[in-house]
Formats: sequence, structure tokens, C-alpha cells
Amino acid sequence: MMTSVREVLLDQLAACHNDESWFKSSKTILEDISVAEAIRKTEGNSSSIWEIANHLIFWNEMWLRRFINNDVIEENKIGNDETFELDHTNINEKGWNETIQRLQNGFIEWRDMISNCEESKLESRIPSYFNAQWWGVISNLCIHNAYHIGQMMLLKKQVKQVKQIDFN
Repeated sequence: MMTSVREVLLDQLAACHNDESWFKSSKTILEDISVAEAIRKTEGNSSSIWEIANHLIFWNEMWLRRFINNDVIEENKIGNDETFELDHTNINEKGWNETIQRLQNGFIEWRDMISNCEESKLESRIPSYFNAQWWGVISNLCIHNAYHIGQMMLLKKQVKQVKQIDFN
């Protein structure tokens, strides 16, 4: 029996979301990260875990809107570097938990959308986007997530090794 495009995409999204397969899922990686650890930047890394989570949220939500609306010519005035930025007025436990939940909800929404859409939608081409098929774009979105989830895992290992300095 041949595996469908839908099944492959759902498997990729599950791996990024909460399925322990070849790599740690975003849920597993983020579940024991404190606010201080989430914003910490380590030597040689330009982004923090929280900033990477913001970047993934931006692109996952953008492509989900595009998929739902079947329109990739969405007005985007935000540069890629800006997608990593933190809202410095919201750096607290509540803000971090909301960020984690928003990232996880994005995966849930994608999985629901893929589960319920017509197979023909996944096979359809996007003329204004390299004539790519939707399934290929979504697969690349999953690869993008996996790449950054790997970055978050490495950063987590580094920030967990950093000893807290007590200045009191």
C-alpha cells in the first residue's frame, strides 16, 4: 500500500509538534525551559530559544493563512530578521507560556487543516509561487521547523549548562 501525501505531511507535522520520532519535538524541548533560559543567547548564537519560537510562529501562521485563503500574494511588510524579535514588554512567565502555546496551536491547526482538506488541494499548484505544489511547500515548512527545532535543542543544552551567578 502506498502512503499518501497527506499521511507524510501529517507525520512530518507530528514530529515537529509532539511525536518523539527521529528528533525531539518542539513540545518536549520547550516544556522545561524557563523564561531566563528562553531569552538567553549563547556565544556564537545570534538568536535565543524564544526568538526562534517567534520566527516559527510567524512563518507557520503566515503559510497557514495562505493555504486557507489559497493566496500567497499576502502583503508582508516584515523582514525575516524581524520575525525573531521579542516583545520586551511581555518577557515574563505568562508571555513565554503564551508563546509556547501559540507555537503548539499552530501545529495543531496545520494538522487539522491537512487532515480535513481535499487531497486535490495538496496536489494543486501555486502559479505565483514557483508553480510549486502545496504539498511541497508544506513539506518545506516542516523542514524549516525541524531545522529550527534542532537549533532550539542545541541552545537548550547550552543554556542548561550555564551556571546561574548569584550577585547578592
